Amino acid sequence: MERKEAIRGAYRMTGDNNFYDGMITCTTLSGKAVCRLVWAMNKAENDDYLEKALSGIPENFSGKLLEVPVGTGILTMPLYQTLPQADITCLDYSPDMMGQAQEKAEHLRLKNVAFRQGDVGALPYADDTFDIVLSLNGFHAFPDKETAYREVFRVLKPGGTFCGCFYVRGEHKRTDWFVRHIYEKTGFFTPPYETTVSLKKRLGKLYEAVTLGTVKSMAWFVCRKAE
Repeated sequence: MERKEAIRGAYRMTGDNNFYDGMITCTTLSGKAVCRLVWAMNKAENDDYLEKALSGIPENFSGKLLEVPVGTGILTMPLYQTLPQADITCLDYSPDMMGQAQEKAEHLRLKNVAFRQGDVGALPYADDTFDIVLSLNGFHAFPDKETAYREVFRVLKPGGTFCGCFYVRGEHKRTDWFVRHIYEKTGFFTPPYETTVSLKKRLGKLYEAVTLGTVKSMAWFVCRKAE
């Protein structure tokens, strides 16, 4: 409860001041409208899948964490403020998105978060580097998903955690329509997409332990790599 309150306070400090941030957090009028229309979700459901995706990061975590992609940082900079002992690296292909995340980190005076532009398909890190790899809303946008899965697995330490969330098709027809006709055409999403069944099978082949669930068309997962 204490961590949740700290995160909420940091959200208020950073502000949901653009359309994307408001949509991802389901906090603004336009964001709530998109959540309802496209994703058939209310604020509680939106918070639920994000909370579960982030549950792979323990309180008082002090190891090495990679977030890819970081996006605008609206979902994670407030969380990182509660993890002052962690060594956090945030990577994104988009300089614009990463710049917005850096601004939030500076606003929150985060000293333990480094930013780097890069491609998830060729992560610039050695094997077995990170204790946790976090990916929120990224895999449905990655053009080469197969390579992204391999790269995340490669840089994760044995016994490490891969957690996050992304869109899966086949759970809600209206969402699938918007993804196919709107999000793909604007370049925000790139097929092919996982289904809940295919994602469970894929993660089960790679990881020793997998916890996975869905909230409407969003799948969340927490996986542990074998020691």
